[in-house]
Amino acid sequence: MIIDAHQHFWLLKDRAGAWPPPELTAIYRDFCPADLTPQLERHGIDGTILVQSLPSSAETEALLHLASQHAFILGVVGWADMKAPDAEATIADLAKAPKLKGLRPMLQDIAEDGWIDDPALAPAVEAMIEAGLVFDALVMPRHLPFLENFARRHPALTIVIDHGAKPDIAEGHYRDWFRAMGRLADLENVSCKLSGLLTERGNQLPQAIRPYAETLLMLFGAQRVLFGSDWPVVELAGTYADWFAQARAIVPEADWPRIFGENARQIYGV
Repeated sequence: MIIDAHQHFWLLKDRAGAWPPPELTAIYRDFCPADLTPQLERHGIDGTILVQSLPSSAETEALLHLASQHAFILGVVGWADMKAPDAEATIADLAKAPKLKGLRPMLQDIAEDGWIDDPALAPAVEAMIEAGLVFDALVMPRHLPFLENFARRHPALTIVIDHGAKPDIAEGHYRDWFRAMGRLADLENVSCKLSGLLTERGNQLPQAIRPYAETLLMLFGAQRVLFGSDWPVVELAGTYADWFAQARAIVPEADWPRIFGENARQIYGV
């Protein structure tokens, strides 16, 4: 079973003033299940994890509704205000939806880099653990020390780092990212998505992402890396087919079953 562990849908009418801006013409339009289905069929992909892209309860409800209508959407990673006074109750209520598999605060967009390193999150985290939800970490390299503290504080919480923490491939920055990711990889509750790297390369050739992707495989091993397309954002730098083929070329064939499916099944419980 092949699973794309990271994709999005959106309607522009629901995103007034939110990303993407009109100048990103490749993705400034609606993206719906009918747009993705041909890609899944072409590459033999059996299902996906649908991930939020707005810090909005309304969007989470809309994604769960889509998941109830489309069998290929195996799970949803939604959003909740994890520091709200009623966070525990909200998360417990959301978790009643069978296809809710995780939550993702949009850490890269929060002004305070250390937002995640806060004991005040404990009630929300306990609610997530109780419900068996995964914490998707949308972070950049500057957030990694804070994420490490968070991960150490909550060893029972399953954490998945999105997009390899978005290393600065365009500028060739590697050393500090490598060290920080290595410390996170030492923690058994942390996994990582092989996704989103193509859009971080800037003007570099697509091959520039290989050292970063191979580093993720080395650090986390075949048991804790999940393939994700990051569609439709990937269209800023290539196509679904481009990234799928490149990921297949980078991952050793013996590890394909785990990284392109089994790990997502186990981690998200689908």
